[in-house]
Amino acid sequence: MIGVKAVASYIPEACIDNFEQASRFGEPESFVSNKIGAEKLPIKSDTEETSDLCVGAVRALQKKVPGFDLSAIDALVVVTQNGDGEGLPHTSAIVHAKLGLGPSVAAFDISLGCSGYVYGLHVLKAFMEGIGLENGLLLTADPYSKIVDKDDRNTAMLFGDAATATWMAHEPEWLLGKADFGTDGAGAEFLRTEKGRLHMNGRQIFNFASMNVPRQLKKVLAESGYTSADVDAYLLHQGSAAIIESISRRFGEDASKFVLDMGSTGNTVSSSVPLLLEKNWDRPWHRLVLCGFGVGLSWATTLLERADG
Repeated sequence: MIGVKAVASYIPEACIDNFEQASRFGEPESFVSNKIGAEKLPIKSDTEETSDLCVGAVRALQKKVPGFDLSAIDALVVVTQNGDGEGLPHTSAIVHAKLGLGPSVAAFDISLGCSGYVYGLHVLKAFMEGIGLENGLLLTADPYSKIVDKDDRNTAMLFGDAATATWMAHEPEWLLGKADFGTDGAGAEFLRTEKGRLHMNGRQIFNFASMNVPRQLKKVLAESGYTSADVDAYLLHQGSAAIIESISRRFGEDASKFVLDMGSTGNTVSSSVPLLLEKNWDRPWHRLVLCGFGVGLSWATTLLERADG
């Protein structure tokens, strides 16, 4: 059965001091700490493209996991809405070339943002199992520094650049369980690009997540035959500290199971959930709930369980 074997990441060294940004916008440090949740935001260099961030994550995976063999990869999927150049060709094809992969490798993009990792896990799993592939790479990279207006208070303090690489194969560390997906296209206008710049209605995004995510989390648990007491941790998209707090308090005494860890990365869009999975990989957890939500508007939740029980 195809599942998650390993996760690695690439985070640019350069970063933006969010306290300095807050001061420029007339906001106190407490706003950064309590509402945003990110003290610094990593930012790619001017010479780095989305594909370079992806390659950096794959190289990190090669160094981290001795058993990972790049030449054995059958499928390559890139989750991004901020690909190389003007989006044509697909970024996965560019990554394919930079990694020196062979012509038999299937490569395609998934155009999703914050919910994209959960979508990507299930799309790649189904694709691989459907045609009998053995090893797949799921990459995430959404460098919003390409589209954020540095003078826009609504977005400038939120987003950081990062990329992740997830190895999917047989005999995994984590098995995929029940999943649920949702879309509200009527809310698409609340998070969009226009003339190359990002526009976000923060209040609408906050309300959307606070209303839909708790309901979906509980639905996936119920369909899996579990309650919140059976979950070790909730790894949610790190939209902001305020959003995580709003969602978690719907779970009463289990609110402490919701991980908040975006202080040094900010909102990394499609990379936020796998970054949390990587950071907490060695913790003695056996059952996790992953959830991404945002642009679309879209939201996606899945259960992960340790293969060794």
